[in-house]
Amino acid sequence: MKHIIKQSEPIEFSEWKQQANENWQPTYDILGGDVKKSVKASLMEEHGYICCYCERRLEINDSHIEHFQPQHDPAVDALDYSNILCSCQDRLKKGDPRHCGNLKGDWFDRTLLISPLEPGCEERFHFNGDGTIRPTDVEDQAATTTIKKLGLNLSILNDLRNQAIEPFLDPDLTAEQFTKFVHGYLQKSNKGMLGEFWTTINQLFNR
Repeated sequence: MKHIIKQSEPIEFSEWKQQANENWQPTYDILGGDVKKSVKASLMEEHGYICCYCERRLEINDSHIEHFQPQHDPAVDALDYSNILCSCQDRLKKGDPRHCGNLKGDWFDRTLLISPLEPGCEERFHFNGDGTIRPTDVEDQAATTTIKKLGLNLSILNDLRNQAIEPFLDPDLTAEQFTKFVHGYLQKSNKGMLGEFWTTINQLFNR
């Protein structure tokens, strides 16, 4: 889980909400078309095109707008951009295990769910060389619960993290090549993309 710094909401979204009047009120249920596309595009760019929870690559057709605090909570403004993220997985294929926002669903506990918007969230998780994840502090109940509720230790994610780790273990890399490889991976590309599983690579190799 990489710390996400929220940016300003897209102008299209602001202007759409500003059209509210006594005969029409904007709601998330009617958000659609180009305005919704602009929101999703803004979130993906904001995240560096990696999932807000597991850090898989975000694909436009395999991701969804995620309300960190569920929109069904009557206390939540479903159009509050500060509560909106982008998570991987949209329509699941048969046999695909749910994880991240898809698994979390409407569950929410402020004391037990670590937010990617929280500074220092990265340090609360420890990544092993085989791609598995655990709480940095074994007594951190929130980290333990977050891993479980988001499915962050599912074998499919562990395998993908392991695949991301493997190239950095190439014994033919010189120390200089290795340093450049790590540094380059941790920088955004010219398209604004971060490397998948950024926190894993940063934690294991950026020393």
